[in-house]
Amino acid sequence: MDKRMILFGAAASLLLAGCEKAEAPAPAPTETTEVPVETMPPEAAPDAADPATAPHRFASWAGKWTGVEGMYVTITPGEPGKYKLEMQSDLDTRGSYDGSDSEHGIQFKRGGEQLSLHRGNGDDTGLKYLAGKKECLIVRDGEGYCRD
Repeated sequence: MDKRMILFGAAASLLLAGCEKAEAPAPAPTETTEVPVETMPPEAAPDAADPATAPHRFASWAGKWTGVEGMYVTITPGEPGKYKLEMQSDLDTRGSYDGSDSEHGIQFKRGGEQLSLHRGNGDDTGLKYLAGKKECLIVRDGEGYCRD
């Protein structure tokens, strides 16, 4: 019976030892030599002022889009959220306009009128020549530009 008691005591000790949580020491804080971007001097911040890498909501629209009868718009990203639009919008109107991100497209002012380029397709432009095209930008009915 003494053997049983010894074995029972040893088994109980093992069970209790297994149930106890061993507390691991907290990991030592790691040292970092990185400086947060916001504390870097402006000239050291990566691509902070480079318009080519700045965030633009409609960056994928950059480049030339063609309309009917020689009409076009060329979109060039500028400062974050800003664009330069080179546009031939009708036979008599050619110009450069400052655009900016808006909820649904690029907003700009032309001839005192607030307008917006927004995504659509050739059928949405209302122009027979652009019908069937898939990737277009529309200013208003009868004025649109597509990629070939």
